[in-house]
Parts: sequence; C-alpha cells; structure tokens
Amino acid sequence: MRLGFPRICASIGLPFPTMKLRPSRILRELRAGQNSTVLKLNLNDPRIVELAGLAGASAVWLCNEHVPNDWLNLEHQIRAAKLYDLDTIVRVNKGGYSEYIKPFECDATGIMVPHVTSADEARAVVDMVRTRPLGSKALDAGNMDGLFCQVPLADYAHHCNTEKFVILQIESPEALEVVDEIAAVPGFDMLLFGAGDFSHRIGKLGQATHPEVVAARKKVAAAALKHGKYPAVASLFGQKDEVIAEGTRVFTLGADVIELGNAFKKLVSDFGGSAAVSASDSIYKSK
Repeated sequence: MRLGFPRICASIGLPFPTMKLRPSRILRELRAGQNSTVLKLNLNDPRIVELAGLAGASAVWLCNEHVPNDWLNLEHQIRAAKLYDLDTIVRVNKGGYSEYIKPFECDATGIMVPHVTSADEARAVVDMVRTRPLGSKALDAGNMDGLFCQVPLADYAHHCNTEKFVILQIESPEALEVVDEIAAVPGFDMLLFGAGDFSHRIGKLGQATHPEVVAARKKVAAAALKHGKYPAVASLFGQKDEVIAEGTRVFTLGADVIELGNAFKKLVSDFGGSAAVSASDSIYKSK
C-alpha cells in the first residue's frame, strides 16, 4: 500500500513539512505603499539571477519574447530567484495560451504581455491565466507553482488570483487611444509603458524624454490609477522624481547586458585601451 509522504514522515517519527505557496514580494511591497525595483536580464544564466537577488532588487525581468531561452532553464532561473525572495516577471511570447500559463507553471510570479492594443485582448489574457471567478485558466497543479500537488487545489486556485500578477504593455499610439478601456478590464494588475517601442512608432526613435513620449507615459499612468491598477515603467531615463509623482511604483533600473558592457569598457579604457561601441542610446540604460 502506498502511504504517501505525510504517512511516511509519521511512520519514521519525522514532522511533515508545511507546504506553503510563495507570496509575491512586489505585491507585498505595493500593498504596503512601497516602491519596487526590477532588473532586466537578457542573459539566461541563473547565477546572474542570484546576483540580482544579492543586490537587493524586488524582481528580475526575464524574457521569452526577444531572448533565446527554454522552459527548463526558465525553471532554474526562477528557482534561483526564490533563494533571495526575488520575484520573477516573464515577458511572454505573444501567442497561444500555453505561452501565458507555462511561465506561471514554472512558478514565475508575474507575466508581462507585450503590445496589448485593445480591451478585448486584455480580457482574453485575464481569462487564460486567472481562475474563477476572474477567468477560466486551465488547471494543472502538478508543477512548481502548485508544489507538485502537495497543496489543496482550492488554495492553489486562490493563489493564482491573489499572489500572481499580470502586466500589460502599452507600446503604440493605437493602444494609447484606448488605454482607458484597457485599464478598465478587471483581473490584471499593472500597465507598463514601453517608451522604446512607442518612441519608435511615432518617429521619435529612442527619444524617451520627448514631450510626446512623456505625455503618453503620463496618460498610461493616469489610466492605470483611475482603474485601480499599478503604473510601471521600463526605464527611468533620468526622470525618477517626475515618474514617482505620476504615481508609478514599479521601476526597471537597468539591464545586465548594459551594465556588464559598460563595466567591461571601463576596465579596458582605464587600462589605456579604447571601447568603440557605446550603449548610451540603449532603451534599457540607467541614469
């Protein structure tokens, strides 16, 4: 007869460990009125995730949209993050529902959906990743996010709606026109303004501080706050106080490839060499 893990523990006199689903650090900070910091990682080594945790960040932004990664390595990155109470945000490939729910099943804390352009699209995302009454998520609690079926299914379903978050990216003039309708959709948590793609779309490539781009960022933040969502930005571009005044509480501070590139160039330059390529125009730069 199969005893099961609790009975095995009891039979040999060991206490059965309490199985707890991990709460979100970012949501905890936001609910307490605090700011949250995010570091974007293009490199997929879990050791870089640990460095971000040691630095004291609230979360790392991992990417399935632009970065070559695989699901197993994504699990390793997420597992490394949890050693430091570090949330993980996975920017998903825009596509079918598996692209949206698999990061959660790897136990990512949040997903970021790029290039959302309508309220209908926002509702579809919510329906795919939330459990009832918010959505109709396909359930399989046998992965890391459900502690491999070691917690009650009701607890798992509740956790999906309360300690996992969804970020929608507003990155185009088309999305900006209907941002109030998008923000009004229930069941997601944050609107993130993408200055890089937005500036590109309006013919102001890389000009994150251009008045049109700033006005768009402010409009997104106002719509988010109006409908009980959190505004977020992909980079500060030297406008920390201004962005905080707009109500933003989630900040991406920089990217691993930029910081490493700048550090390596400085080492070479300090030694007396030269570095020909500059990352000063990167949309991920930190100031």
